[in-house]
Parts: sequence; C-alpha cells; structure tokens
Amino acid sequence: MTLNRVPIPSPNYSSRGGASCRLLVLHTTQGSSTIESLGSFFQGDVEASSHAGADMKTNTVGVFVERAHKSWTQCDFNPVCASLEMCAWAEWGPAEWEAHDPIVVNAGLWLGEEAAAFGIPLRLLTPGEAQGGAAGVCDHAALGSGGGGHWDVGASFPWPRALEIAGGAAPPLVPSGAPPYPGVLLVNFHAGDGTRQWQARMLERGYSLPSGADDLYGNESEGACRVLQTEHGLDVDGIVGPITWAATFGP
Repeated sequence: MTLNRVPIPSPNYSSRGGASCRLLVLHTTQGSSTIESLGSFFQGDVEASSHAGADMKTNTVGVFVERAHKSWTQCDFNPVCASLEMCAWAEWGPAEWEAHDPIVVNAGLWLGEEAAAFGIPLRLLTPGEAQGGAAGVCDHAALGSGGGGHWDVGASFPWPRALEIAGGAAPPLVPSGAPPYPGVLLVNFHAGDGTRQWQARMLERGYSLPSGADDLYGNESEGACRVLQTEHGLDVDGIVGPITWAATFGP
C-alpha cells in the first residue's frame, strides 16, 4: 500500500550539509489534531518544521519538507533525521492509542516507505545507538539533550504494531503485569518517574545497589544498569530506556 502524500510545504528547512539520513524519528505534536493545522503552523515564522505529519485520515500523510532537506525539529540531529509528527499526545495510554489506530497505521506506512527510500533498517534503536551513530528507528526522546530533551512519543506508543506495518522487527515488550515504562530516560541522577520501581526490581534480581531503592538514579544505579545490559546483550550505555526497562522486568 502506497501512502497518499499531501504537500503542505514549509519554508522552514535547510541543507543536510552533505550528511546522510540514518534515523527515522517519530514525534507527537502535543496539540495539532490535523495535518492541515500542523502544516499551517510550520508555514509560519516559527523556525520549526518536520518532514511529514500523520492524523486520522486513512493512508495519508502531510509532507512539509522534502527528503533531500533537513527539517528543524531534532536540534543537533536534524542533518541525519527524517521526522514524522503524529497528531497525538505523548501522555496517551494504550487505550487512547488503540482508539487512534489510523495514526499508528500511517506512521507505520511512513516508516516503511522512508526506510526503503533511505536504505535504513527498520529496527528500534536504544538511546545509546540513536545518539551514537547507528541507523534505524527511534522516537524524539531517544535523542536526549542533543535532540532538545523531549520525551515524546511516550511510554505507551504501540511500537510493535507500527513496526509490523512498516515491515520491521518489533522491540521487546514489557512483560504482562510489569509496570509500564515511565516514558522518561533514567540517567544523570534522575529522581522519580519509576526510578524507585526500577531499583527495587534490580535488588530483587540480586544486582548491587548499596543505597537500596533510594529513588535517585546515581552512580550505583548506572553501574548496575551497565551490568544488566551487558548480561542481556544490550547496548551498554547505563541508561534505562524502554528496552532496558523491559529486560529489567522480564524473566
């Protein structure tokens, strides 16, 4: 199935400067509910844009910036990204995403077509991989501070469905009964947002955290995280993202 691509050109773009696109990045608009309203926003003097947008229209995306150019939505990573803004909210839970399934389908179709165009593997990357030069798929949050420090697309986005539609490999799921990924990377002395839950689970599994579940992701937590990542064959970056969270609460 080929997407219907509606041109809504934005003047907010620039050259990739010779860089090759290696990342397909999903975002949530946190406000705009249609590709038309989003396109109007990107046509303004806002110094922001995205390559494409998806709403509830079946088999349709809006195109704001052409592939050859860089859009302005991922800060330092703009030269190496192609970006899709979903007319959605990062705060949505599983039921809300299910109710807006046409957006997920459009995102999956877009991922498949962009992957074919750029020769990018349809593999969900860890934050370390996305920031470290790997090619694949990620969300805005995975780009960390270099991407502007955002947390979209949130913890409940149905990556397995989107990647299945795209034709790629689904990421590991958080086991049934485990707490959902909080949608915020645990790194750099972070407190709250599931930190205590993660630490308690690590202690249950026998990892060393001398200060216990103190709700502060410091050096002890990072060290334990690196051990777990090494044992599970994950990218060893000491950061608890969705894949490490799933491994923590898995068997």
